[in-house]
Amino acid sequence: MNDVLLLKGRFEQKSRPQGSPIRQLPSKAAEHGVSATHIHDLVFQLKDVKTFWEDHTLIQNILINVHYDRIIAKSNRVQTLFEQKCSERIVGARFTPTSPKKHIITYCFARNAIDKAIETLKKCEEIVSEQYDGEILKQHIDEINEQKINFEGIARSTFVSSIVDCYYVEKFAIRRTPVDVKDRTIISLYQTKEDTIELLKKIKINITEDRILDGTTLLLSPSDIQKINNNAPYLIAMAVSDLAKFTKNDFISEGKKKRTIEPPQNEPVIGVIDTLFDTKVYFSDWVEFENRFSLDIPVSQKDFEHGTQVSSIIVDGPSLNPNLDDGCGHFRVKHFGVMGENKGSTFTILKTIRDIVSENRQIKVWNLSLGTVQEVLEDYISPEAAVLDKIQSDYDVTFVIAGTNKRPSDKNGPKRIGAPADSINSIVVNSVNLDKKPSSYTRCGPVLSFFNKPDFSYYGGDYKQRLIAYGPEGENGVYGTSFAAPWISRKLAYLIHILGLKREVAKALLIDSAAGWMKKEIPSEEIGFGIIPIKINDIVQSKDDEIRFILMGVSEKFDTYNYNIPVPVTPDAMHPFAARATLCYFPKCDRNQGVDYTNTEISMQFGRMKEKSIKSINGNAQDTEKPAIFKDLSEESVRADYRKWDNVKYVAEKGFGTLRPHDAYSDDGLWGISLKTKNRLNPQDGIGLHFGIVVTLKEIYGQNRLDEFRQRCLMRGWLVNPVNVENLVEVRNKAEEDIVWE
Repeated sequence: MNDVLLLKGRFEQKSRPQGSPIRQLPSKAAEHGVSATHIHDLVFQLKDVKTFWEDHTLIQNILINVHYDRIIAKSNRVQTLFEQKCSERIVGARFTPTSPKKHIITYCFARNAIDKAIETLKKCEEIVSEQYDGEILKQHIDEINEQKINFEGIARSTFVSSIVDCYYVEKFAIRRTPVDVKDRTIISLYQTKEDTIELLKKIKINITEDRILDGTTLLLSPSDIQKINNNAPYLIAMAVSDLAKFTKNDFISEGKKKRTIEPPQNEPVIGVIDTLFDTKVYFSDWVEFENRFSLDIPVSQKDFEHGTQVSSIIVDGPSLNPNLDDGCGHFRVKHFGVMGENKGSTFTILKTIRDIVSENRQIKVWNLSLGTVQEVLEDYISPEAAVLDKIQSDYDVTFVIAGTNKRPSDKNGPKRIGAPADSINSIVVNSVNLDKKPSSYTRCGPVLSFFNKPDFSYYGGDYKQRLIAYGPEGENGVYGTSFAAPWISRKLAYLIHILGLKREVAKALLIDSAAGWMKKEIPSEEIGFGIIPIKINDIVQSKDDEIRFILMGVSEKFDTYNYNIPVPVTPDAMHPFAARATLCYFPKCDRNQGVDYTNTEISMQFGRMKEKSIKSINGNAQDTEKPAIFKDLSEESVRADYRKWDNVKYVAEKGFGTLRPHDAYSDDGLWGISLKTKNRLNPQDGIGLHFGIVVTLKEIYGQNRLDEFRQRCLMRGWLVNPVNVENLVEVRNKAEEDIVWE
C-alpha cells in the first residue's frame, strides 16, 4: 500500500482578463433563432410590468419574473438588457409546474432599469425586422461576431447579448398568485434591499427579531400571511409549513447486555445535534450532554432513544459492530438535545443550531441525523439546508447529515430526500445494506436541478440486516441513514483531527475513495459517488500501482494554477497513467438564487501540459481562450459534463478499461492544474476561498512508481509529506499527553 502524499508548492495567481467573452447562440438556434415577433412580445410584457410597478410603490426597487424556456439558462441572462450592477442579483427561482425544463427566476432591479431594457429591445426588434427578414439565426450571430458588424444606435456587443437573452427568455411577468396556508408557515421574501421589519410594518405586520431566521426568512401566522397576500403577494419567494415531525428509524429490542469502556483521554470531540441523551448508558463518560430542548414540554424515555443510539456509534461503533471496525478508535461527543421524539419546531431548531455552533467553535465536525418526512421540492433549497450552508461557510465547520428514509408505509417508487439533506456544503450520507445495495428505505437526489446529493453511502443496515446501537434499554437492532451518517462523522473527524487535514481535503479524500474508477462521472441518485471503504487506511492509502496526492490552497484571483506537476514518464516519453481528481470547497450560498444556489464556482482543468495549455483529462473546455473550436459549450452540456456551479468536481479519465499510454509532449512530462474562480453576486465572495484537491494516478501496467514521483517532485521544488497514519497518530498522542512535573 502507498501512503497518500501531501504536496506543498506555490500556486500562481492571475486576475480575470480584460473584456468579456463574445456571447453566442447555441447550436440548436441554427434553424430556429429569435424572431422579431418574439422580441415585440417581450417589449409588450415589459411595458405591462412597468405599468404594474407605477401603481405599487411599497418597495423602492422592482421585482421582475423572467420565465426561461430552458433549464440551461444562466443566472445573468438578462444582465445586458437591464445593465445593472448591484441590483442585478437573482433573488428567487421556481420551476413551472407543467414543465421541469423551464424555470422562473425573479430579479430585483432599480426602477429606471426597465426603461433601458424596453429601448434596447425596441432597437433589436427593428434590426431583426429590417436586416434579417424577421428572424435572426445562429449563423447570423456568428457572422456578426467574426466580421465585427456594427449597427446604428446600439453597440454590437449589446445587440448580440440581448439577442442571446431573448433566445432563452420566454416572457416577463409579475407574480400575483397569493399563498394558500392554514397553519403557521415559514415564509421567504425576495431580497429587495429593504429592512424586513420596516417593510412589513408598511402592511400592518409587526414582527420581532426572534421570528426572523436569516433576514428574509420568517415565521408568520396565517393572518399575517393574508395581509401580504392582500397587499404584496409579489414579495413571497416561497412558503414551507413549520415541519414539526421528523423521521425516526424504527428499532427492535434485542435484550440488554452489559458493556464497559475505558475512560476518555484526549480523543477528538464530535458534535451531535439530535434528540435527548440518556446519561445512564455505559459510555456516558464519553459524552457531554447539554439539553437545549424546551423545559416546558413533558418528555418520556422515547425522547432519549434516537439521540443516544446515534452517539453510541460515534463513541463505540466498532465494539458494537465488529464487522464495521474502521480503525478510527473512540471519539468523545458533545451532545445537544434539541428536540424529543416527534416534538419540536423546525424554526426553533434552526435558530438553536446556529447558536450551538457559534458557541462551540472548537468543534469542527457535526453529526445531524435528523430529517423531515416531507420531500424537498425540486425547485427550492429548504430553510434548514440554507441555514446549515451559511453556518459552514461562516464557521469553518462541516455537517455530516443523514439522507433521510422512506417509511415502510410509503408507496413504492422513488422518493426525494428530505430537509436538511439538501444542504450543498454538508456531507450527505445515504445508506446501503451489507450486500452493498441501496437500502430498501433509500431516498434519492439530486438537489435542485444538478447538485450531487447524496455525496456517497455507507452501511446503515436494513429491515432484515440491522446494525447494533446502544440506547436507554441497552443494545438495539437499528437501521437507517441516521446510523450510516455517524460512521462518516468518525472518519471525517479522524482525517481532520488525527491526520491534520483541512476540511476541504478531507471531504475530497472521502469522495475520491468512494468514487474509485467510476465508469460515469455523474453519480448515482441513490448512492452518490459510491460506498466509502470501511477501513480508514483504505481512504488514506492507495494500491501499489496507484499514486495519490493532495493539493490545497486559497483562491485569491480569477485564475489559480500550477503547471509543474512532474508525473513519471516511460523511456519513450509516454505517460502510462489513468487519472482522476476531486476538488472540494465550501462557497457561500444564497437560497434566494433558486436553481443557481451557490455564489462562487471554481472550474477545474487538470491534465497533461502541452506547451502552455492543459489537455484536460475530461475535455473541460470552459474558460479556454478559443471556445469556438469546441462542439458544444451550451449551459446544459457544461452543467452536465463539467459540473458547472457545483462545489464538488470529480473528473476521471474516460474509457478506463481500454486505456493506453498518452504522449507526454515533452521530456519533463509535466501535468498542470488550473482553477478559474467565478462569482455570481459579490466579486469578493471567491477571494480567500480555500480548496482541496485529491489526485489519483493509476499505472496501467501495474508498476509502483511512487518513489519516482516523489523524487521528481522534490527536484522541482515541491515539499512532499507522506500522510502516514501510524506516524501521525503517534505524533498526536504525544502532543496530547498530560505533562506531570516532578
